[in-house]
Amino acid sequence: MIDRRAAGWRRRIREIGAAATAGGAPVTYGIIALCSAVFLVSPLSGFNPSYGSADALLAAQAGYFERWGVIPSRLLDGSAHAALTPLTALFVHGSWLHLLGNLLFLYVFGAMAEERMGRTEFLFFYVCCGYFALVAYAVVHAGSDQTLVGASGAISAVLGAFLYLFPRARVTSLFPFLFFLPLRFPAWIVLVFWFVLQWLAARDAGSGPGVAYLAHVAGFAAGFLYAWGRYRGGVRVKAPATATEGESQP
Repeated sequence: MIDRRAAGWRRRIREIGAAATAGGAPVTYGIIALCSAVFLVSPLSGFNPSYGSADALLAAQAGYFERWGVIPSRLLDGSAHAALTPLTALFVHGSWLHLLGNLLFLYVFGAMAEERMGRTEFLFFYVCCGYFALVAYAVVHAGSDQTLVGASGAISAVLGAFLYLFPRARVTSLFPFLFFLPLRFPAWIVLVFWFVLQWLAARDAGSGPGVAYLAHVAGFAAGFLYAWGRYRGGVRVKAPATATEGESQP
């Protein structure tokens, strides 16, 4: 006898995947476009000659980070500008690699999460979890003057929510120790593996800041807990997906 519940889950994830890949994720694609546009006009891209070159360009980059990024030692000083920096920092990236790495993960996992949550809720979720992740890092490193930028905390929250909402979806992943071969794995394996790496890296990072692994861990945990609290008792898509964003149907 056909398991009607399993059939319903399969039908549901096909509907979500089809809607997402058909351009039904305007918030996700809008965030990607906004982050890209912000980077292109910034002094980091190299495309804006108004910032000059050599020392002038380096000074412009430092000033840009200081204005729009989170500086932990200043975050809790009570100023309105400092309180807004965890929001502005979500759309600022430090290099092409930083930008493309973040946007790739958002493209792969964001569209289906948005389709499941809805446009307004997903935007609220993305901004609030990203803000929380940056603040959590800044509080732990309260004495640091190193600037923190990037959407990694918010995107980590998307990954955490995706793990809860689509625990058996399959994604194509590239692992360096497997010679970057494109292999398909259940999303939960990829995401749990990623989370463990971030957790271990955060523990080994020492007392000083560097790569904001703690922001990644905080964002991932916030995203998973939000999805658990918001959708607990509802329909979780447990049936394996035939494809995810960025893949073609087999």
